[in-house]
Order: sequence, then C-alpha cells, then structure tokens
Amino acid sequence: MSTNEVRSNDATVAKVDTKLEVVIIPVSDVDRAKEFYAKIGWRLDADYDNGTDFRVIQFTPPGSACSVIFGRNVTPAAPGSTRGLYLVVSDIEAARKELLNRGVEVSEVFHGGNNVYAGTDEPYLFGRIRVSGPDPERRSYRSFASFRDPDGNGWLFQELTTRLPGRIESSATTFASTSDLVSALRRAAAAHGKHEERTGGQRDENWPDWYAAYMVAEQAGGALPQ
Repeated sequence: MSTNEVRSNDATVAKVDTKLEVVIIPVSDVDRAKEFYAKIGWRLDADYDNGTDFRVIQFTPPGSACSVIFGRNVTPAAPGSTRGLYLVVSDIEAARKELLNRGVEVSEVFHGGNNVYAGTDEPYLFGRIRVSGPDPERRSYRSFASFRDPDGNGWLFQELTTRLPGRIESSATTFASTSDLVSALRRAAAAHGKHEERTGGQRDENWPDWYAAYMVAEQAGGALPQ
C-alpha cells in the first residue's frame, strides 16, 4: 500500500484479468470466528462441512470483491498469525463508528509519524508510531484504525478517497455501495462550491457535468477540475 511506488510500465503488465477473490485466515475456533464475522456485518457466502475432518466458511466484507475463508484443515498457518489485512473505506470515522455500534473493540483513528515505518506500537504492518487522529490534511492512504478477530488476526481500516495515478483504469468508474457513492457526491459538492466561488458565485447550470468529471478524476487519481 505504499504511496511512493512508481507505476509499472504498461508494457510489462499482464493482459489477462487476474482477480484476487479469496484470502485465507487461520482460526482456532471455527464457530467463534463465524459468529464474529457475522457480528461485524459481513455476508456469509458458504459454510461447508464434510462431517469429519474438513469445514470451510466464506464471508465477504460489504462492497468487497474479495472474500475471506477460514475453517478446519484449510491452512497450516497458526491461528491469529495473519496481520495487516487492509480494508479500504471512504469514511474512516463512519467505518469505526459502525464497528463500535456492533460491539467490536477498535482502535482510535490514527496516522503515522514523520517516519511512518518506525516505532514499536504494533508489529509488522501495524509497526508504526501512531499519532492520534486522522491525517491532518485528510490525504488518501494516510488515516487508519485497527481491530482484531477473536484469534488476533489483525485488520486495518485505511481511508482512501483518491487513488494514485495508474491504480485503476481511467475509463472505469465504479462505486461498491450506495454509501461510497454518497460520500463521493458530498466531496464533489464541496469542491463544486469552491468552484462556484472562484467563478463569481453564480450558479453553475452544468453542475452535473462538473460533478461527473470530478468524481471520475478523483477515483482514477487524475487532475481534478477547478
């Protein structure tokens, strides 16, 4: 999730769609894990048990194209050993509040210090000095909140409203949920208000075109209309 990585040369990118759809997490108590992921509002897709030595459960986070699988004899990894599972959200405060309302312990919103990879607050991808509150400039990729499942597998909310150039196709604009679309419309409305101020305070009759251009550019990481 680095913000400094140079975009790959298009000539080197594979031309066949290869979609990551499943991540396996290790748990010690399958029913306890099932109860937890249902509690946080994820969709239960499957619960298959052969009745002897194999069981697999699949959940999908709201709006996600990727699901998680756990169960009995589905991975050799130690229960709770998975860290740094990113959940991208457009409004981190709202995402945190929803988990709290569901009775789940979640960290305060935080951002990294000057050296975001320093510190011992938590190991691995959580291993950064946590500065309380969201990123002061509310930049994408910079604001976080974390929580764990009952085994200790670590999840990380990351607020993202504008992707870096090259991260998605510029011609494709999609919203995973109504709430994501509403958030994008609110940001476009705020930016458009400043646009009208710069142009003399007159009502812009072509505001739908401006909104559309802004929302497409924002999602693709392109230059935003002024």
